[in-house]
Amino acid sequence: MKLFVKSKSPFPVRIWLFVGLVMIFFQVILGGITRLTGSGLSITKWDIVTGIIPPLSEDAWQEAYQLYQQTPQYEKVNKDMNLTAFKHIYFWEFIHRLWARSMGFVFIFPLLYFLRKRWIHPRLKRDLWIVFFLAAIVASFGWIMVASGLVNRPWVNAYKLMLHLSLAILLFEYLLVTFVKNSGVPVSGKIPFGKNGKWLLGLLILVAFQVMLGGLMSGMKAGFSYPSFPKMNGEWIPNILMNPAEWTLVNMKNYDSGNLFATGLVQFVHRLTAYIIAIVGIILIKKVFSSDAHPAYKRLVAVLGLLLSLQITLGIFTLLGCRSGKVPLTLGVMHQAFGLLSLSCVVVIWFLNKKADV
Repeated sequence: MKLFVKSKSPFPVRIWLFVGLVMIFFQVILGGITRLTGSGLSITKWDIVTGIIPPLSEDAWQEAYQLYQQTPQYEKVNKDMNLTAFKHIYFWEFIHRLWARSMGFVFIFPLLYFLRKRWIHPRLKRDLWIVFFLAAIVASFGWIMVASGLVNRPWVNAYKLMLHLSLAILLFEYLLVTFVKNSGVPVSGKIPFGKNGKWLLGLLILVAFQVMLGGLMSGMKAGFSYPSFPKMNGEWIPNILMNPAEWTLVNMKNYDSGNLFATGLVQFVHRLTAYIIAIVGIILIKKVFSSDAHPAYKRLVAVLGLLLSLQITLGIFTLLGCRSGKVPLTLGVMHQAFGLLSLSCVVVIWFLNKKADV
């Protein structure tokens, strides 16, 4: 039974696609660091060309600092921040934006060369157009998200942050599937799940939904509301969620008003989804390992089980770390990274299962 197929793309093209994946992965991680360090609003202008140059003189730093002092975040949160501390948060936002610009160069110039060499076949060309379109949408929503924190609120809008993160992850996953389709990976062999493939699709939807909820958790700072486990401040279901009067759009919109309904609801659903993912994941692992599926599928499913276990564990410790009043930077970033890796593993398994022989 043949499991591997010859790639349709030359080796340099495959390396280029892989480098793009790595760069997008680290861009998502940099976005998480930027969020957790409160750096996202430190640069108040969006200059596509001149933005690649940081302040180089004391006067330039003072100008950037003065612009930041006009933001709600400075007025309401960082009133005592000095120039040295400002330079620290500026660094992370600058790196985040510079890395995004670098990805543009890494994608465009090799693509022009590959097109000239006629190494890009029609199907890959179509996929790459979609990749570039998604990248443009991600960048646009990135600025829309930042702009939402420059008026009234001292932080970016949580819903826009979730949308920006979701689009970035959609871009990563689409490029991942494109890479898999062009890289001589397993596309045949007995289907691991057979008629139970709906369980796999269900897990894919659940993990994608969970990653989106993670963005909402971060944007709302929902971890600070109930930083305990397994109960939520001594309750399995927060009392505020049991009050019908609290279920209003106003409470969901004004999640940072001091009312715990929105943050409690998001965290409760985030926890509940994690439990469901664990159950569905165990069922899938059991089905695969009790079948005569190819060993490559079994190894992938074993990796998925490990990733999901690590992700849930990191989520618990990140939540408990919020008792200090701050999200633990290392744990928070690792939680986001393993969330992306877990989703990617499910996407790859789903794609290979879809392409497998009956």
